[in-house]
Amino acid sequence: MTNYLDLLPVASAAVDLAAGYLRTHRPGTLTAKGERDMATDVDFAIERQVRALLADRTPQIGFLGEEEGRSGPAGDLWWTLDPIDGTANFVHGSPLCGVALGLVSGNRPVLGIIDLPFLGDRYSAVEGNGALANGESIRVSAPGSLLEAMVGISDFGVEAGEDQRNRMRSAVISRLSSEAQRVRIHGSSVVHLAWLAQGRLDAIIIFSNKPWDTAAGVVIAREAGAEVVDFDGADHTVDSAATVGVTPKLRAQMVRLIREATSG
Repeated sequence: MTNYLDLLPVASAAVDLAAGYLRTHRPGTLTAKGERDMATDVDFAIERQVRALLADRTPQIGFLGEEEGRSGPAGDLWWTLDPIDGTANFVHGSPLCGVALGLVSGNRPVLGIIDLPFLGDRYSAVEGNGALANGESIRVSAPGSLLEAMVGISDFGVEAGEDQRNRMRSAVISRLSSEAQRVRIHGSSVVHLAWLAQGRLDAIIIFSNKPWDTAAGVVIAREAGAEVVDFDGADHTVDSAATVGVTPKLRAQMVRLIREATSG
């Protein structure tokens, strides 16, 4: 049986490589991934370097990257990397972007590291061992109700076929505007999940569930005390349709709000 803690040093080395490259390089050429979505030279360079490092250090574990897909063995244990989450932010000079490396066992994230290099923050967790920010233990906040909650919402989709999900976003934001203390869109799923774990946000809603976006942050948030579920309230896995992270007291309220906002 794999001891996931034993894999933390190699994961940390991979994220060191990625974060250092992100911090010291300009975006370069933009490659279109859709009408308004893009990848930079830095996205591709980071993914290729991390893929090579992990293939060398952990050849028994498969790999899934956002930009160039799967490689390595097709087993139950696999790494997943977002080389830059918040690429549009990076291109525009915003510091709200970062690297996310997750380890998934079957369909459940078990190890995660998020590095926000322009903010100087690193978050990490291994299932069953708690969550850390810059080496210090972190816990989620404890609001009593949505009226006291700062809620992070994922950005509006720009890919083809996003109209339905964007209507859902608008409906949920409209409800939250009257039931939550504040609603924030920061343009990075990994920022939202890390800040949920650290107590800077009290709930987050991501209207999709791509493993490279969510795997690392989900295990970090859970180890900090968050509950992470799908839109229907079922426990979240990499197969879920969406990602909803909340402090425990808010779970029922948030699931109800989403259901009511999107049922029309």
